Amino acid sequence: MRLSIIIPCYNELRTIESIVDAVNGSSYPEKEIIIVDDCSTDGTREKLKTEIEPSGRVARVIYHEHNQGKGAALRTGIQAATGDLVIIQDADLEYDPNEYPKLIAPIKDGKADVVFGSRFSGGEAHRVLYYWHRLGNSFLTLLSNMFTDLDLTDMETCYKLFRREIIQQITLEENRFGFEPEVTAKVSKLNCRIYEVGISYYGRTYAEGKKINWKDGVRALYCIIKYNLFR
Repeated sequence: MRLSIIIPCYNELRTIESIVDAVNGSSYPEKEIIIVDDCSTDGTREKLKTEIEPSGRVARVIYHEHNQGKGAALRTGIQAATGDLVIIQDADLEYDPNEYPKLIAPIKDGKADVVFGSRFSGGEAHRVLYYWHRLGNSFLTLLSNMFTDLDLTDMETCYKLFRREIIQQITLEENRFGFEPEVTAKVSKLNCRIYEVGISYYGRTYAEGKKINWKDGVRALYCIIKYNLFR
C-alpha cells in the first residue's frame, strides 16, 4: 500500500528539513511526500524551492500564493494525493513518522478504513505541557463524541489516516484548525470502520512555534455543531 503523506506548513524554517528527513527515514517503504506551503514568510518557502524540492526528497511541493490556513493547505494536499492511503503530518516535530506502520496496521489487516492516532491512549511517551490545552482537548473530544456517537479519546490529533477514496470523497470547508472536528463529523456519517491507535507526542511550546490558540477552540465548538447538525 502506497502512503501519501500530506505536510501543511507555514513558517516552519526551523523544522521543515528535519521533518522531511524524518519522514523519508521512517520504516514504511512506499511513500509519496506532498508539502503544501501556505505562503510562509520566514524563509521556509525559499528553502523548499532552493534546497528541498530540487533534492528529490519529496514527490511534490505546492505553493499557496496567499496564506489561507492549515485546513486549506490540507484540502490542496489531499486532492493531489495518489497513494492508496493518506495521512496528515504536521511540519513540526511533535509526531513521530516511525509510527506509520502501527497506524497502517488496522487498514492493512482489513479491519479499518480510517485510523486516528491518539496521544492519550496506549501508554506511549508524551511531553507534559499545557493543562488547559489538555482539558480543552478532552472537552472538544467529548462534545464531538456526543454528536458523532464515536468513542474517540483524541479527536484533535494530527495523525489521521484514511483510505484515499474515503478522504477524497469528502468536501472539506474549514480553512484553519476547524479541519479536525469537521473531518471527524463527516467521516462518522460515512459509516466507515474507524480505529484508534496510541501514539507518542512531543509537543512544542508557543515559544517553539505552536500556533493554535483559544480562538481555534471556539471555532472547533462551532464546527462540531455545524458539521454534525447542519451538513
